[in-house]
Order: sequence, then C-alpha cells, then structure tokens
Amino acid sequence: MKSKKYILPLVMLVIFEAVAVTLWLTKSNAFYFFNFSYIGISLSLSIFLFLNGYRYARRVAQLLIGAYMLIYLGLIDKENMQIEGFWYYLFTGVFQAATIHYAVAKIFGPLIFGRGWCGYACWTAAVLDFLPYKTPRQPRKSIGWIRYITFAASLIFVAALFLAKAGNMERIMFWSFIIGNALYYSAGIILAYKFKDNRAFCKYICPITVFLKPMSYFSLFRIKCDKARCVSCGKCKKACPMDVDITDNSRKRKNGTECILCLECVKSCPRSAL
Repeated sequence: MKSKKYILPLVMLVIFEAVAVTLWLTKSNAFYFFNFSYIGISLSLSIFLFLNGYRYARRVAQLLIGAYMLIYLGLIDKENMQIEGFWYYLFTGVFQAATIHYAVAKIFGPLIFGRGWCGYACWTAAVLDFLPYKTPRQPRKSIGWIRYITFAASLIFVAALFLAKAGNMERIMFWSFIIGNALYYSAGIILAYKFKDNRAFCKYICPITVFLKPMSYFSLFRIKCDKARCVSCGKCKKACPMDVDITDNSRKRKNGTECILCLECVKSCPRSAL
C-alpha cells in the first residue's frame, strides 16, 4: 500500500512525542513538550518531503532545527548547547538543557537513529552543507584523531573553571558558546576549502563524534543494500559525503559509523537498491 511509505515519518514523530511527554511530566516543565514536539515535527516533515521527491527535504530539517537551537536556545535563551554546556550541567549534577539534549540526540538517541543529528539538526553542518564541495574531491585523511583532542580540550576547559571556582559561570558558558561557534564555523569553512570537502570538520575535528560514533554502530535505523538489485555501479559511494561503503550491509562496513542518514546514496541509486 502507498500509505506504508509514511510509516517512517510517523514512527519518528511518535518517538519524539514520547520523549516530549515524558520530559514534560517528569520535569514538570511544558517547555520540553514544545521543544521535542517541534524537533519531531520538523524531522517528520523532512522525511515526508523526501518520500514525496522534494529535492531539499533534508535542508528543511537542518534549517528548522539548526536555526532554532542556534538562535533561540543559544543566542536568545542563552543556553550553551555545545559540548561545554554539557560538561557544565554534568558537573553541576543538573539534568536539564544541554544534558537532556546530549542524552537524546548524541548519547542514547544514536542507538535508534544513528548519526541523524549530523545530517538533520546540527547547526554547524547546516551552514557547511551550503559550501560547494557536496561530495569529497580528495581521499579521506588519516587525521580523525584530532577530534579526541578537541573533545579533551572542552572537558579540560570546563573542569578548569570549576577547579578555579570561577564566578558568573552562566555568563562564561554563554560567551564560550558564541566564541566556540565562531571557531567551529571558521575551522569548518577553512577545512572545507582546503580538503575540498564540506564535511571535513565533521570527519576530523568535531568533538561530538566521540559520543556519536560508538553508539551509532548499534543503530536501529540503517541504510541497507538490496544485493539482488545492486549492479555495483559505484554511484552511491561517489554521492556519499562521509565516504561510507553503503553496499556492505555489515556493521563493520567502511566508515559505517560515519553515516549521517543524508540519503544521498538512496537518491543516486539507479536501481532503487538502497
């Protein structure tokens, strides 16, 4: 039946509504209901548009969610949703804002939807994806270890603030959000042009992937290849911005934990094998 193709956006909406209602009731704060309902609706709309052939379906979610988190939550509401904000709330023992965001989108959520955050919600990638190098034009570099340095640096930075008993931590966190984003965008744009790859920042620098990669290995939602249909044309590999060998259905496939579910491979397949 034609309606069956809409099961995925419906399931995504149900998952986020379940999170929204659960947090609303447990935290006694209606904000969480509206927050996760908005994100769920945005994602479901994006998937619905993709299923109906809209070319820029994923960009809809990127802009709706990315702008909301960067401009409203970050700049207006002054919540640091970067990794420094996560460490800050973790050290204070408070389960709200960035800790909830990380738990849902980057620590436990990837067990369901892998690195969907990177493909549909990240406000840094939302801008980088508008650069000219949609697919890598150079071989992947062996410098992914840099992400562990940036990960450690963010932890050390926040830990040092607590050890020094810095005052007005909220203000420091807000400015670290501003400065951190400026550095991320600058590094992302420079790397994109240097390596001719829009997603170079995601592959080599982004500290969030330290959480995302191991959890996405066990992801429930994965793109799989129908071997009976596949003609090994290689178009899916050329279209993939993350260098994933999507024709290998094993969890150990090349760069498998890098898949951001962008569906570029699905769109490029001439036999609908993905």
